[in-house]
Amino acid sequence: MKSSLQILLFNNSVKVMFWYRIAHFLYIRKFKYLAFYIMNKVKKRTGVEIHPACSIGKNLLIDHGVGVVIGETSVIGNDCTIYQGVTLGGTGKERGKRHPTIGDNVMIGAGAKILGNIYIGNFVKVGANAVVLENIGSLNTVVGCKGKVVERL
Repeated sequence: MKSSLQILLFNNSVKVMFWYRIAHFLYIRKFKYLAFYIMNKVKKRTGVEIHPACSIGKNLLIDHGVGVVIGETSVIGNDCTIYQGVTLGGTGKERGKRHPTIGDNVMIGAGAKILGNIYIGNFVKVGANAVVLENIGSLNTVVGCKGKVVERL
């Protein structure tokens, strides 16, 4: 059983989210350079790159976070889990909102890529190394490159 002190001192997810909350606070109050500076330091220490403008709900767990990239206009709901190597990015073809919106209670497997201004519903599981380019409704499991629904919960 991990103690609270052990989690606070050694869990990178807790550290990343702590600094993201501060950087996001500064970013929305127009201290953008300071916000970028903080998140750049976090990226160098942990390997997790989160844009300070994105919106992240409560209780995001970034497990083994090296290589995680979360883009500027991404929105992540509550109680989500993201594993190593996940990208929430754009396709390069959109303007304005160009990153995905992730619902509540979503698990995104290692190496998955969710690209573009798409919506991933609540209680969705995205398999490892899946590439998701289209909206996914709630209560689904998505796998493959180009991701397809294989199971409806």
